[in-house]
Amino acid sequence: MPVLIKTRENKNSRSSAFGKFFGRVVTTQTMSYSALCKHMSEHNSVYGEDVCLGVANKLQNCILEQLFEGKKVQFGDLGTFYLSVKSTGADTEEDFNLGLHIKGLYLRFRPNRQDINDLSSKTLKKRADFMNAKDLIISKTKKTTEEQEPNNG
Repeated sequence: MPVLIKTRENKNSRSSAFGKFFGRVVTTQTMSYSALCKHMSEHNSVYGEDVCLGVANKLQNCILEQLFEGKKVQFGDLGTFYLSVKSTGADTEEDFNLGLHIKGLYLRFRPNRQDINDLSSKTLKKRADFMNAKDLIISKTKKTTEEQEPNNG
């Protein structure tokens, strides 16, 4: 299945790119956590959905535990999870107050960029097939129309 792309116009009149069109990835659905575990169990696994769900839950909890202990967590060949913060500035180091100046804590992910498992933007783009979402809609509409029309041949 190709990566679906749709265009969107920049409507921010303050932007230097105002009126230009940009590509955006179309997401067709969000797979739930339990659905992902069920999907994993269907890949010729000797483990059922319940075992996959249990392992995934334990893995999730352990990753969060390690992140809160100040560690980065490498997730196999996929990449590395880490935390970052958003904060406002203080005039001096002594004036910096954690409760006042920390505005957000974010879970980040850096894809692997090594060897055959390179998940960098450049490599992902090379590996992906793209399709304009409009073409898919036109294709589905045409197919539906053809199915509704009687075959005279």
